[in-house]
Amino acid sequence: MSSSEDRIVGQYAPMVRRLALQLVAKLPASVELDDLMQAGMMGLLDAVRRYKQTAEAQFETYAVTRIRGSMLDELRSQDWLPRSVRSKAKSIEQAIHQLNQRLLRQATEAEIAEEMDITLPMYQELLEEARGVQIIHYEDLSRNSDDAAHPLDRVHSQHANDEQSCWANPLNQLVSQGLRKALIAAIKTLPEREQLLLSLQFEQDLNQKEIGVVMGVTEGRVSQLRSQAVARIRATLAQENWQESPDEAEYQTLL
Repeated sequence: MSSSEDRIVGQYAPMVRRLALQLVAKLPASVELDDLMQAGMMGLLDAVRRYKQTAEAQFETYAVTRIRGSMLDELRSQDWLPRSVRSKAKSIEQAIHQLNQRLLRQATEAEIAEEMDITLPMYQELLEEARGVQIIHYEDLSRNSDDAAHPLDRVHSQHANDEQSCWANPLNQLVSQGLRKALIAAIKTLPEREQLLLSLQFEQDLNQKEIGVVMGVTEGRVSQLRSQAVARIRATLAQENWQESPDEAEYQTLL
C-alpha cells in the first residue's frame, strides 16, 4: 500500500466502523462486528484503488457503496439469515396480510396468533426467532421470487460492476424515492407503540436496552415488537402490490 493510499484509508477508517455498527445493529447476534469491519476495510481499500474522480461521484459516496458491498459479500458468505427464519417470518406476514384484508385494520397479537392457530406465547416466540428479518429483502425488490435462492445471491457483487456511477441514473433516484414513500406510508399504518419503537431505534438511534427503558418493557419484548412491526410493514407492502427494482446501492441505504 502506497503512503497516499495508507493516508486515505486511515482518514476513512472511522466511517467503516460507523457503517459496520449501523448494519450489525439490525442483524442477528451471530454476526460479528469485527468480520464486517474487516470486510469494510477491504472495500475501502478497493475504493481507493479504483476511484476515478468525476462530477457525478464524490469519493465518499463511491466508497460507501464499495464498503457496504464488501460487507454484504461477507454476510452472503456467512449465510446470515437461514431459510428457516425467513419461512417463519413469511408465515407471520401471511397471517397479518389476511387479517388486514378481512378486518380492514391492524390486527392484535392475539388475533394474529389465532389466525395462525397457535397460542399467544408460541406466536411471541416466533416473533423472537424472526428478529433478524429486514423490512426489505433483495427478492422483494426484484419481485421475481425463487424460494431456492438466497436473497443476497440475487445481486451481482459490486466488485463485478464497471466504473459507471449507479447514482447518476435519474430513474434509479425516482425508484428509490418511490420505495421510501411506500415505506413511510406503511409505517404510518402501524399501531402507535410500534411506530414509537421504530422512531426510537432509527431516529433517536437508541439501542434495544434503551428502548426498553423508554417503553417500560424488557429487551426481549422490544425484539418481539420490532419483529411484529417489520412483519406488518412487509404485509402492507405486499397488500399494496408495491413493485420497484432499485439496485444494490439503493437497497443498502435501507439496511
